[in-house]
Amino acid sequence: MAEEKCNELEQNVEKERAVAERLKREAAAADLSATEQKLREMNLKKEARATSSESARRSASGMFKAACSTDLLFLIDTTGSMHSHIMAAKDQVRSIMRDIQVAFLNEAEVRIGIVGYKDHGDFPNIQFLDFTPHVDRVHAFLNTLVATGGNDEPEDVLGGLKQALNASWKHQTRCIIHIADAPPHGRTLQNRPCADDRYPNPGSEPHGLTHEPLLRQMLGLNINYALLRVTPGTDMMAFKFYEAYVAASGDCMLHRSNQFYNRAGNKTFTRGKNSGPKGGLLFEESELGTNFKALQHLVVKMVTASASRTAVRMSRIRGPAAANKWLDMKNLGSIVEDEDGDDVHLESAPPRWHQKGWLDETLMVEGFSPDVVQHASNTLNDMMANDHNIKMSITELTIRKRSHPFAQGAMRVAFYARTMQSANRYVVKSFKKDGKRLAHFAEDMRCQALCKAFALDFNALVGEEHSLDFIVTTCLKGKSGSSSGDECLSLEPYIEGTYVKYNNNSGFVNKDNPHDRCNQAAQAFSHFTFERSKGRFLVSDLQGVGNQLTDPAIHTSDPDRFKLVDANLGKEGFKFFFSTHECNSICSKLALQSNKSMFMTGSFRFRETWSSMSNTVCCSNKLCGRIIRLASARSSDKFPGYFWCDVCSPQLRSSMTKLICVAPGPHHEFEVSGFFYESQGRTTPRRCPEHRERGEEDITSASSATKYRTRTAVVDGGFWARLKSAKREKSMMSLKGR
Repeated sequence: MAEEKCNELEQNVEKERAVAERLKREAAAADLSATEQKLREMNLKKEARATSSESARRSASGMFKAACSTDLLFLIDTTGSMHSHIMAAKDQVRSIMRDIQVAFLNEAEVRIGIVGYKDHGDFPNIQFLDFTPHVDRVHAFLNTLVATGGNDEPEDVLGGLKQALNASWKHQTRCIIHIADAPPHGRTLQNRPCADDRYPNPGSEPHGLTHEPLLRQMLGLNINYALLRVTPGTDMMAFKFYEAYVAASGDCMLHRSNQFYNRAGNKTFTRGKNSGPKGGLLFEESELGTNFKALQHLVVKMVTASASRTAVRMSRIRGPAAANKWLDMKNLGSIVEDEDGDDVHLESAPPRWHQKGWLDETLMVEGFSPDVVQHASNTLNDMMANDHNIKMSITELTIRKRSHPFAQGAMRVAFYARTMQSANRYVVKSFKKDGKRLAHFAEDMRCQALCKAFALDFNALVGEEHSLDFIVTTCLKGKSGSSSGDECLSLEPYIEGTYVKYNNNSGFVNKDNPHDRCNQAAQAFSHFTFERSKGRFLVSDLQGVGNQLTDPAIHTSDPDRFKLVDANLGKEGFKFFFSTHECNSICSKLALQSNKSMFMTGSFRFRETWSSMSNTVCCSNKLCGRIIRLASARSSDKFPGYFWCDVCSPQLRSSMTKLICVAPGPHHEFEVSGFFYESQGRTTPRRCPEHRERGEEDITSASSATKYRTRTAVVDGGFWARLKSAKREKSMMSLKGR
């Protein structure tokens, strides 16, 4: 009888030992007490405020004028076959100058130069007009050009190019528009060796020039180059020039009719479709042929595109002395452009999300997530009024991430990641270099929260066909007392698909597929944000997969709003957008009244009234925040007042698990959804709902050692005493048996 009692006691002790071990495992997810939660929130917000108060907004004053002021040089073959093209240039030069000035809101200085070239033996061989802002002088000079000469097929292209490079280049945006129907001398720049070429060997012309040094000089002067193709005879020349620009990280496009187009593509020289400018110089070959009416459009397009790239480079040197630096060509030329670096080894294999252990690092982090799920009719107005109305909440997470990055930009690297409780896929981003603090991430996060608020109103007005959404970014750092370090990170949903750049913050507009509904919606959305805010904000730099957008830029008229956001160009950003924006059918549907001409007159007019937003909400998962139609939103009786998207809703049930309540008294289990609490930025509670409702003191707020001792002690009490008693009784039974 005593032995049975002893065995029963031992079994009970083993059960309680198992309970204690389980409690120990579950203790890692202990919830913060209200006091600790408040203290951490205060510390994080204090850090954010301190950084913001210490930082001055980077100046962008004068950037638009500096980027758009242009030196434009026409390099024209003036031999006998080019009479019609010379006449077209003469007839259109005034309208070209006018259109460029209007595109740049009449703020920029535009200077035009002319180089006309013939062939060796012709007189004059080279005719030159240095840069002048006076279009009448340009027109008069074009009248002096006569299409004569050119006995063999090749012409003195290199002599003309040398004269062009010796012009008095001054402004930061520099363009050569080359109109030609024949290649240079020298077989290396000819489609096939010309039988009548008097100088077939490179460098054998009287001036001894070859194309390689000239191209290096052209790139060193930061000159954008456009060849207006008249005949296929210039195809090899275009291809060789193209290769030189690609090697210098230029933004290059060879015309599809060029016979070497496929050869360029096989060498991966062609510009990626839907890619935006990264600040590199522009090379473009366009078809002019005999359609002289296209000349004006092609030239204006080239100049405005070049100015956008200049602005990207300029944005890297903003600061108190920026206005002076922008006038210095050498400073601008030395800027490190926003190109992907090669200093980080990237993982090229596709992600293995379902392979156990593939996400090989675990981080315990805390930080801010935006409160975008509650959006009422006045939310957007409140957010626009004050940064304090863009609410943030404290988030605690445990993240599993891949230790090797899969992508990088100029400043950050990206890693595949998942959170502990969710099946959703995420990306963790960190900076390559130190210097960015939690406040910078928090500012970016507030910026994206405001963009999402704009999108909610926009979607309610335009309907589902043209709806847009912005992914939610959570800013994080290693949790105090953990081994995750104090590096600042951002967490955002992983979007699978092909990224498209719709516009940028310096005037670029994607015209690869102008009728694409997402592209049209993106351009109209940027315009809408300016109109809806009555000129206080403009959201641009729109990119993403389909209608899921990420990393937007926001320009503000108030210099104290979003001053830590590097891409905020202020009123200069407004000018860049409207210098290239063309209203589409969505702009018309929204009755947007602001336009480019208002920047030239200084008199603005906006739509006065807007209907209330009521038919869209955001997913209640703060790490998701996807915009969903109210009619299709999922809800749950267990979590009243919350709305869920199709991806997050099933995880409420699939993450249900049973935990042991740690409140004093007999141990008992309760059911909890780990996903729900993680989605709200909270750790899973350790007490059952009944004890939480009673408001009993949360014993998990004690130190780690005390936590474990307390939890093991409350399971029916006297755990260690009963364990020792069982051992004593068993020992006594053993002695009696002897």
